[in-house]
Parts: sequence; C-alpha cells; structure tokens
Amino acid sequence: MSVNYESPRDGVVLITLNRPKKLNAFDAQMRLDMMDATRRASADEAARVVVVTGEGRAFSAGADISVLEEKYNVEDILNTEYGSFLTPIQTMPKPVISAINGPAAGIGMTMALTCDLRVMADDAYLMSAFANIGLVPDGGLSWLLTQQLGYARAYQLAIEAEKIDAQRALDWGLVNRVVPVSDVLENALDWAQSLVERAPIAMALTKRTFRSACESGLRNAIGFEAMAQRNAMTTEDFPEGVAAMFEKRKAAFRGK
Repeated sequence: MSVNYESPRDGVVLITLNRPKKLNAFDAQMRLDMMDATRRASADEAARVVVVTGEGRAFSAGADISVLEEKYNVEDILNTEYGSFLTPIQTMPKPVISAINGPAAGIGMTMALTCDLRVMADDAYLMSAFANIGLVPDGGLSWLLTQQLGYARAYQLAIEAEKIDAQRALDWGLVNRVVPVSDVLENALDWAQSLVERAPIAMALTKRTFRSACESGLRNAIGFEAMAQRNAMTTEDFPEGVAAMFEKRKAAFRGK
C-alpha cells in the first residue's frame, strides 16, 4: 500500500504517505489510497483526531511527474481524485493534524496546509513549486495561501516558488509548531491524544464554524455560530463540562 492507515493510540488515526523512495510523490495509486484513507477516517467512529505524515525524509514532493499518463487529464484528476481526499480533510467532523516531517512541495504543500493544525520539522520547508515547471498552484492552494497570507504575499510565493523554511512558516502562521525533526510525529501524536479528551461534538461544530467563517462575511458567521452553539448546548457533554468546571475536576466527555 502507498498509504498506511493505523491507530497508534486510542481515538487517534495515523495516515502515512508511504512512497519514501519517491519522496512520497503522488501517483495514481497513492491518490486512490488517500481517497480511501480520508473517507475511512471521516467515517471511523472510534477516531476523534487524525494525523497525516510522510514516511522517510519527506512529507510529500507533490505530484510524481515522472509517471504522468499519456492521456492525463489534469482537470478531471484534480477535481475527482485530489479533491476527493483534500475535501474530506476539510469537512470531516474531527481535527486533522499534519506532521510535516520533511519537504512539502506542490500538492504536498496543499495537503499540509489543508489540515486544521500543523506541526513542522525545524529542517523542513514548504514550497509552491508549480511555477518552476510552468504551472499554477492547484488543489486549492491559491485559496489557502490567500486566506492565510493575503493576496500580495501569496501571489509572490506562487510566482517565485520560494522555499519557506520552518521558522518563517511559523512566523507567518502557516504552521502552529516547529520542533526537531526527530520529534515531529511524537509531538503530533501527543497533541492528537490531548485533543481526544476534548468534547468531540463541540470540536466538530467549532471546525465547521471556522471553516464556514473563511468563506462568509461577519453577519453569516454570527448566524452560523448561533446555530452551532444551539446544537452544542443540547449535548450531554455541555452539562458535564460545566459540572467538571465547578467541581474542579477533569471533564469526561463522551461525544453525546
């Protein structure tokens, strides 16, 4: 399999890109395997948090352009194959953490930034490499970078294909944490495990609310938050959280 799916800790799913000799570059099989893995993780009721990483020394070098099919229809493949695993990362009702263990370039960068939270190795880098081969960012990277950096900086990165080192990625808010490369996966798994103890319905509603806020104005965001808050207050986790706060104990959230 070009993608490994496992549960190394209770409530945590680990998805690992597994073409290390190709720096985890995407070929047709990896695209299909990632579609299966993200759909499985989204539907997995035992999984509360998902971690995505790469095997070996790279997160992902992007698309494997050495195996482009003769009748390669990039528009169809981006919409139906890449879109079919990038979209579930955004929409699944649980946080997804990218453990960026090495270079993340092209569509690999897109996938890393599509995840909700990001831990990056101190010697890794992000790179919108498309311009170097006469292409444009794809998989939603134009939206992601514009949302996170603003138009001018996003456009500059896209046309100059500059490497973004870990410290700059942290300073710019593209990643949440930078840690030594030897600690990346363990740090991401520890973070995931800490989130497993959070109220899962509230986390899901918060993710949906913040994703929606990126695409709407303030008035719509207020309305969406109001709907999500109404739903959150009907759960059993809400009174448990309140009781735990007053009793000065750790809440036992059950996801109900």
